[in-house]
This record gives sequence, structure tokens and C-alpha cells, in this order.
Amino acid sequence: MTVPQVVGEALPQDRRRQQRGWYWYDWADSAFQATVLTVFLGPYLTSIATTAAGGEDGFVGFLGLDLRPKAYFTAMVTISVLLQIVVMPLVGALADHTGRKKQIMGTLVALGSAATLGFFFVSGGGYLLGGWLFLLANVTFGAARVVYDSFLPQIADADERDTISSRGWGWGFLGGGLLLALNLALYLSGAVEEGLAVRVSLASAGVWWAAFAIIPLVRLRNPRAAVHEATAARALAGSVRQLGRTIADLRRYPRTLLFLAAYLIYNDGVQTVIGFSATYADQELGLGKTTQISSILMVQFVAFGGALALGRLATRIGTKRTVLGSLVVWTAVVGVAYFLQKGAAVQFYAIALLIAVVLGGTQALSRSLYSLVIPPGREAEYFSLYQISDKGSAFLGSLVLTLALQITDSYRAAIISLVVFFVVGFVLLMTVNLPRAIREAGNRVPEHI
Repeated sequence: MTVPQVVGEALPQDRRRQQRGWYWYDWADSAFQATVLTVFLGPYLTSIATTAAGGEDGFVGFLGLDLRPKAYFTAMVTISVLLQIVVMPLVGALADHTGRKKQIMGTLVALGSAATLGFFFVSGGGYLLGGWLFLLANVTFGAARVVYDSFLPQIADADERDTISSRGWGWGFLGGGLLLALNLALYLSGAVEEGLAVRVSLASAGVWWAAFAIIPLVRLRNPRAAVHEATAARALAGSVRQLGRTIADLRRYPRTLLFLAAYLIYNDGVQTVIGFSATYADQELGLGKTTQISSILMVQFVAFGGALALGRLATRIGTKRTVLGSLVVWTAVVGVAYFLQKGAAVQFYAIALLIAVVLGGTQALSRSLYSLVIPPGREAEYFSLYQISDKGSAFLGSLVLTLALQITDSYRAAIISLVVFFVVGFVLLMTVNLPRAIREAGNRVPEHI
């Protein structure tokens, strides 16, 4: 019989300490977002698949699929999200049902960081190893985020969640940017061969993720006494039953469901633009790795200020209006990207600057809004639904990209297809009555919503 760990709710005297610890997880896992998802892995895995296929006109096989090398990475993203759709709700239910959030989060971090470290061994034509490692890393990355985000209502009151969430995102941009800067220095130094520099950079994200995740795992507190479970099977079975009740209960919160639908759609667009930007710059615009990495590095540091600025703007004009304004900017970014000229590095930097201004705010404020429209005590379950389309896990976006590349063989057609995500997401968010959604979930409505 497992002896449960008895812990209490967050106490006033240690709330600030928990908040500061919570920020560090954004610092830790943003290295995976910046170094792996955004910069290095897409182009590198594409080149590995091209080598295995014998050239760009060949095909590679994965799980019975025949894929063009240029569609291989987006296909891996799509498959990983299908797995996340299954895994993340189960993880959320397990975290809420057992109360062992820290232990579950720690296990997921260990698996994900180990898989990320394994990218060091992907070389030559080893696209299959790279694909399988990515599936494990991305699934655990998203699942750990479910548990991490579910701590937000526990450590922050309704009126301070925009600020706390924005600080977390901002701190994450700094952490991800710092590691990316170190990797950029290695890549540009010429001290090691290019492929080795890329593999070292990918592996470093796993080490960074694991090392800095120790801080939040030490400082955060489990929300309540863990449930006695004789076996892991019983805990999982109970969690599945609880998940079923949560899904059934969504009918009681139609406005929460509408907000979730809006977020899933526009965040699919956000995450797909982020994940596709390096590949687009490389394959369509013909920009070198230095331009790609330096532009993303600029985004990381500018986005720190952008996240904090949009957080302050939200307190003045309202959180919903701020998010809607950011979606207008995202629509403009995608539209302009279609017309970028080959080799036009200055134009690409300008687009990256626009992204940096709205990136952190869009995500941080969406997270804080969502934390207000979900019922207390079931945060991890509801955040599992939220995380399905978060942090590079864009199912619809990656699917649209894969189909566009397969059918048209055009990167420009693929990028312009993403406009629909921001337009539809804007319209759906406009229709959500947020104050009523917050009250229906049993929470207090902040003044600046």
C-alpha cells in the first residue's frame, strides 16, 4: 500500500515563494520550445530525411506513410499531437484525482528531457530515431505543461493572474533566449562541424530543461492530500472515470467550451507559425542559419518586454480586448509573410519583431483568462484540454501545412493558409461572454476582464 503524501493548500506566507518557483519552470522548458521546436529540429530533421530519401524528390516511410522529406517534420508534429490528445487529458485527470502533481510533473520532465538529450545521437540518415525521440519529447513536454499550468489558480488570486502568468511567460523567454544565445555562439564559432553543433544544441535543451525544473519541483506544493491508491492501475482507472465526468460536465459550461474552441483555433495558428518559421526561412526564403537563429533570438528577448507590456495593457483596456488586438497583428504577420522576397533578411527581421511584441502576451493572457472560466479543484483536467493546442502542439495547423505541402509543393501556399486560424479564432473569442463564463464556473470576475 502506497503511503500518500499529505500536503496543504498554498499558505499566504509561502505563496510568493511558490510563485517565484513557478516562474522557473517556464525558464526551464522554454529551452525546448526555442532551441528544439522553433530553430534547430525542423530544418535538421528535414535534412536527415532528405539524406535518407536520396534527395528532395524521394520519399521516406514512417508507420506505413510515404512522406516527402519536406513534410516529414510537420507529419511528426501532427502524430505527436494525436498522441497528446489521448495522453494529456489522462495526465490531467490523474493529477487531480491523486493530488500528486509534483511527482507526475517530475516523471514527465525526466522522460522528456532524456528524449531531448537523445537528439545528440541522431545523424546521417537516422530520421526514424529522430522521429521517435521527437514524439516522446513533445508528448511529455505538453503533458508536463498541463500539470504546470494547473498550479496557476493555486498560487495566484483572480486579480493577479494576468500579472503572474505574464511574468512566467516573460521569464521563459529570457531562459529560452539565453540558451539559444549560447547555442548560437557555438554554431557560429566554427569550432565544431555544423551537424555536431546542431546535435549539441538540441541535447543542451534536454539538460537545461531537467536542471532548472528542479527549482519549481522543490518549491511548489501539492494542492491537497493525495488519494490512497493500492496500485497504479487503480489510480489510472479512477482518473479515467473522473475524466469521463469532466468531459460530460463540459455541457454545463458552454461559454467555457466556446472560449476553449476559440483558443484552440487561434493558438493552432500561433504555434504553427512559430514552429514553421525556421523551415520557411530556410527552404522558401533561402536565409542562412545565422539569420534564422538571430531573428528567433531577438524574438526571445523582445518578447520578454512584450509579455509584460501586454500584461499591463490588459489591466487598462481589458484582457479580452488585448488578446483580440494581438490576433489582428498575427493576421497581418501571416499575410505579409506570403510576400517576403527571397534573401530579404531585413524584411524577415521586421516580421520577427512584430511576432515578438504580441507572442508572449497572446499566450500569457489566454492562460490567465482560461484559469478563470474553469471550476476550482479540477484545474489539471481542464488545462489538459487547453494544452492540446499549446507550445508547438498545433494539430490542425500542422495538418494544414502537411496537406498544403503535399498537394501544392509550395511553402508560400502553406504559410498563407494559416490566416484562417486567426480570423476564425477572433470571431469566436468576440462572441464569448467572459464575465458570465467566469461566474458559471464558480469564480469571481476581476475588474479588468
